[in-house]
Amino acid sequence: MRTVRTADITDKVEELCISSNCILSEDIKSALNAGLDRECSPAGKQVLEQLMLNAEIALKENMPICQDTGMTVIFIDIGQEVHIEGGSMADAINEGVRRGYKKGFLRKSVVADPLFRVNTGDNTPAIIYYEIIPGDIFRITVAPKGFGSENMSAVCMLKPSDGVQGVKEFVYRTVENAGPNPCPPVIVGVGIGGTMEKAALISKKALLRPVGSKNSDRRIALLEEELLCGINKTGIGPSGLGGCITALGVNIEVYATHIAGLPVAVNIGCHATRHAEALI
Repeated sequence: MRTVRTADITDKVEELCISSNCILSEDIKSALNAGLDRECSPAGKQVLEQLMLNAEIALKENMPICQDTGMTVIFIDIGQEVHIEGGSMADAINEGVRRGYKKGFLRKSVVADPLFRVNTGDNTPAIIYYEIIPGDIFRITVAPKGFGSENMSAVCMLKPSDGVQGVKEFVYRTVENAGPNPCPPVIVGVGIGGTMEKAALISKKALLRPVGSKNSDRRIALLEEELLCGINKTGIGPSGLGGCITALGVNIEVYATHIAGLPVAVNIGCHATRHAEALI
């Protein structure tokens, strides 16, 4: 049995809130650079160059990549052999968010109630997902999610008879309806299967996969490639100004589902699709 202190959880969440908002991940940098070589539109090329320059400035100045520093989504993988010591884990996580957003001068975007809209002033509460795994690992992934992209995401309860074609049409329709709003080039997370909420959850977790990675199931990997190609033929382009790089990647995750259903969720990530992880 290994002990993890809540104070250490708070410290690590604080650190990850800042780094995830200020440091563009290497896989996305590489994808933007590769996209620059393939982009056919002069305006699109200029946008990609500006995005790369923006990331350089953010890193150098330790400033947010984007003014929308998101609602803080946190994934906790906790081993069965880990004991938490020092109080509530949820409280510790939210304290880390509170400190990180204050220390990093990150915008506080959370309102306490979705209807009456009073800002909490510290970007809490976070959205927290826990997964119990074997062993004594304790992993934290912080994924701030801006709502320019989140607002463009969608869930659809397809019929089994809609099949693969129905899935493809829903993904294309969702991306086309999003247009310039999620700050393309986007990363598209797709969750297929489970129930309504499970499809949405795995579509968000799909965004944590490195850009350019492939699903381990060859059939799904081929579908990822086909969807990426189709999305980049829409002509939306970087920042919606036209071009052939509308998406940097399509990541699909699947889960078992009911005989009568085919749930599909599309979670769109902006060009930054921020996330950072660490072990304690």
